[in-house]
Amino acid sequence: MDKGLEIAARLLMSLIFIIAGWGKLTGYSGTQGYFTSIGLPAILVPLVILIELGGGLALLFGLKTRWVAAILALFSIGSAFIAHTNFAEPGQMNNFLKNLAMAGGFLLFVKYGAGAPSIDDKIAK
Repeated sequence: MDKGLEIAARLLMSLIFIIAGWGKLTGYSGTQGYFTSIGLPAILVPLVILIELGGGLALLFGLKTRWVAAILALFSIGSAFIAHTNFAEPGQMNNFLKNLAMAGGFLLFVKYGAGAPSIDDKIAK
């Protein structure tokens, strides 16, 4: 049962990033526009796509999980403070707290790793 829980945890934690990264990739110009509208340089879009889509996939498959989880934790905290502090807008407080909660989940991956089955587990054996 532990294996099922470990797979489920990676799937559930990675899904939001895979979907968000894919959306930014396929809606690249809209993402650039959004970034500039909140004061971020559009040059950051490829990095964000790499973190979200690449990091999400790496977490899902358990590749370099501790490093990826640390990056995603920092990314979640950073994006909470950059993009979700307009608490007058409906849902922003919820998005802010969601990002902080996800960061907490990622910290557990930093401590415990991906578990098995994962690429990390196969490499360790």
